[in-house]
Amino acid sequence: MMMNARRVPGGFGPTGRFFGPGELRLAVLALIAEQPGHGYQVMSRLADRFNGTYEPSAGSIYPTLQLLEDEGLVRVEQADGRKVYHVTDEGRRAAEDQADEIERLWGRAASRGEWGMFREPEAAEIVGPALRMVKAAVKTLAHAHGDPRVVERILEIFVEARHRIDDLDPRGRR
Repeated sequence: MMMNARRVPGGFGPTGRFFGPGELRLAVLALIAEQPGHGYQVMSRLADRFNGTYEPSAGSIYPTLQLLEDEGLVRVEQADGRKVYHVTDEGRRAAEDQADEIERLWGRAASRGEWGMFREPEAAEIVGPALRMVKAAVKTLAHAHGDPRVVERILEIFVEARHRIDDLDPRGRR
């Protein structure tokens, strides 16, 4: 049975959906618990967590903020004509109770953000050749029927290539 990645919490389906049920609510609560802000600030801080690979929309953030307010987890104060959201004591307790889940969300955000570099124009020139190299390795493995010597040699080639590429990085090996 094939699972639909769009329905798996944290799945990366064709729509690029990142949050599972209730996770956006938790992420927004965590951000407000870290620092109060108006809706646009919350959206910007959430996008920053993903290094540009996820762009929250007003259509998802503002209803989530309203839900958190209705639940008594955040309160609104007017400042400079804007609604600024602040965590309540109950909201802070909820965020603390779900700290492990929040850390998993931010871990996924960091991981997804690492892949943001593939959106850079410079990446286009090397992604195709890199994918062809992986395809050649998989094809060779299939024809070798999983021969451990072939698997080992392909791994050696990949490690050597990665080291050679890392050596080109002016900031040093990462």
